[in-house]
Amino acid sequence: MKDSLSHIKVVELFAGVGGFRIGLQNASETYKVVWSNQFEPSTKSQIASEIYEARFGKENHSNVDIGKVPTSEIPNHDMLVGGFPCQDYSVARTLNQAAGLVGKKGVLWWEIERIIREKHNKPKFVFLENVDRLIKSPAKQRGRDFAIMLSSLASHGYIIEWRVINAADYGFPQRRRRVFILAYKENTNIANKIHASVQSDWLVKDGTIAKAFPVMPIKPLREVYISSNLEELTESFNIIGGDSPFENTGILIGNKAYTLKTSSRYNGRITTLSDILLDGNVPEKYYINEQDLHIWKYLKGAKKEKRINKASGFEYNYAEGGMVFPDALDKPSRTIITGEGGSAPSRFKHIIEDKTGRLRRLTPIELERLNMFPDNHTAEASDVRRAFLMGNALVTGVIEKIAASILEVENAKDRMVENAI
Repeated sequence: MKDSLSHIKVVELFAGVGGFRIGLQNASETYKVVWSNQFEPSTKSQIASEIYEARFGKENHSNVDIGKVPTSEIPNHDMLVGGFPCQDYSVARTLNQAAGLVGKKGVLWWEIERIIREKHNKPKFVFLENVDRLIKSPAKQRGRDFAIMLSSLASHGYIIEWRVINAADYGFPQRRRRVFILAYKENTNIANKIHASVQSDWLVKDGTIAKAFPVMPIKPLREVYISSNLEELTESFNIIGGDSPFENTGILIGNKAYTLKTSSRYNGRITTLSDILLDGNVPEKYYINEQDLHIWKYLKGAKKEKRINKASGFEYNYAEGGMVFPDALDKPSRTIITGEGGSAPSRFKHIIEDKTGRLRRLTPIELERLNMFPDNHTAEASDVRRAFLMGNALVTGVIEKIAASILEVENAKDRMVENAI
């Protein structure tokens, strides 16, 4: 057995305003971010990077396109983390429009792979986050993109574990479903424990993610073969179509993925939308104008109507269900989206009825609280941009619990593993 970890040097890619860093540091002082990168190619403004520097300092922070950063300039590290850009997988786009790995944003996955491949001292752990649709992308070969990522990591000597987690299922204040991916280098204690375990036991009760976020199986474990030949995967994986072979829980060991469908198992305290609201002193600009109320009600309401495509003149029937209006205060919130900010009426923005009986939008501080950031973490940005940044962020509490579990499982003595080595 190797000695317990006293510190873990972390490199944070696609850092945003530092959600991964907050979660890791809340978990333990063991995690030390030694280098970070945040660059937004679609705008001259680099407000996310500026906020990151304001909160954590400029030292060892890069605001350069990661594709232009030589691997040699990135310090050696024990853990590589990042919520890599997800626009090509986002549920905000219909599935048949999801460009996947060939999309402009999707190719940034290969920057992660490039850093791992070119590092002589490869990180012991890789910890990634993305939208849950990733495991079903693209539409014509569902699961292919995820299979390519898994195979790429395995080729560099990793065992890979994943889980789709809805933060609200475990007491957090927002319904936000994301896939979390953990890769363990073969020389880690966790990898040794995986080899000594039964796959289903690891995924359901003994594993890193299972200890942080308990589940129960609702479908039997199944095996999926994943070729180590990426060209073969690209051309032939799930070519006959149908559902993705990957369930919401799984692990890849070598060329075999073991996957099963699970549901959350949690009976602790639930944080609701009402728990994060400001107690008074909300500026008037967040309240709905009475003259706009009918627009909000229309956008939030159920519809069945004829519409005409402005470009083609084609007439079609449009239907959508109604949304709770105003948002329920006794439950976790809906998912924050990047378009949450601004006063213009919208179907997807949160609207609450506060203690005064008036309807209003959520403030930037409340949006930060839904992702478990400190109050005013994004204060340097405009209100609209602050909402955008939170729509792109993650629930830091999920990172915190997984990070704490990594330390617990990696450092725990395991007689079965000691006897097997």
